Amino acid sequence: MRISVIGCGYLGAVHAASMAELGHEVVGIDVDEAKIAALQAAQAPFFEPGLPELLERSMASGRLQFTTDMSAAAEADVHFIAVGTPQKKGENAADLRYVNAAVDGLLPYLKEGSLVAGKSTVPVGTARALAEKVEASGAMLAWNPEFLREGFAIEDTLTPDRFVYGLSKDASGETARAMLDEIYGKALATGTPRITTDYETAELVKVAANAFLATKISFINAMAEVCEVTGADVTQLADAIGHDARIGRRFLNAGLGFGGGCLPKDIRAFMARAGELGADQALTFLREVDSINMRRRARAVDLAREVCGGSLLGKKIAVLGLAFKPDSDDVRDSPSLNVAAQLELQGASVLCTDPEAIPNARRRFPELTYVETVEEAVSGADAIMVLTEWKQYRQLDPSQLITKVGTPAVVDGRNCLDPIEWRAAGWRYRALGRP
Repeated sequence: MRISVIGCGYLGAVHAASMAELGHEVVGIDVDEAKIAALQAAQAPFFEPGLPELLERSMASGRLQFTTDMSAAAEADVHFIAVGTPQKKGENAADLRYVNAAVDGLLPYLKEGSLVAGKSTVPVGTARALAEKVEASGAMLAWNPEFLREGFAIEDTLTPDRFVYGLSKDASGETARAMLDEIYGKALATGTPRITTDYETAELVKVAANAFLATKISFINAMAEVCEVTGADVTQLADAIGHDARIGRRFLNAGLGFGGGCLPKDIRAFMARAGELGADQALTFLREVDSINMRRRARAVDLAREVCGGSLLGKKIAVLGLAFKPDSDDVRDSPSLNVAAQLELQGASVLCTDPEAIPNARRRFPELTYVETVEEAVSGADAIMVLTEWKQYRQLDPSQLITKVGTPAVVDGRNCLDPIEWRAAGWRYRALGRP
């Protein structure tokens, strides 16, 4: 099929390249000229494993192109809206200006029978409001939320664990379903589940999923707070309750908590929208979820102060990891970068490193000091902090590393190191939720 993807950020660029990989003719459209120039040259403007190779294949096939000209959408049959919905400044609500601008810009190029499919995460009620504009142009609207994990985005696009279609209840909804089925035919043929529903449910599926994951993460971090005052071990606690099939072990890793461009702003926007609809009491628990998550960052700073003898003033601290999660260069609302900045503000001399996120971190916090290697960061350090669980940090040899630091003290912000191994090598080991 002929497809346009409006918005070529993280979601849109991956979706456009993946749709071309599936054999469709795709044009990606974005107002950012530098981003489009990079993509048109088959260069990924952000780090995502496998994306450079996917872009090269898709561009070489001739099925993928990128442009800043919205009129390029005129020949497409299906238009995916993949723009960002950031948090409004000074508010919890989502900023829908980019979604509205994308649809308004697309309207002159819609044709009878074409389909607009929203992938952006939006407050419930957005799709129904947009449907009026789209249908007035003779086109149809569907809401087709994404469920991408950074670091696994291509896999999650090509072989997702489910598809969700929010469709109109009239005859056009069946036509829209058939068009989406054609686009995703390869995955559907392998048995990937497909849920067809109304607009509102499709919108809620995405935010409800994010709210649940955030709640699960904050739950185990709340247990970590209890473990710290009782001497219990939150990692062993998580292992034990994780064997219960009703609970499961995934997302029960205590530590610095969640960050990135989705979970924090999405749960806040969910609360804000519930308040607008008069259902704010239903989501009051998300305020505590958010609060627990933010407290973990302050607690990590407390542990750094503890291993430095009670004061951070003049202490040299190595921060390993700046991205909000491994296999990503995303530092939006990154707990790791936030902790590094707090350490600096409290008088420490902080040397930061990360395999991929240094350029983005430097743009956010230019006052921090960045180095390229672990060796540079830890040289003469009074303490090291592992704040993003990159594989190369999890596999550090404590016996070798101890020869490079000033004081052998480590704060494991992600509970990703073996405390027995590190203590046996002579380190003072501290972690969130562990004795």
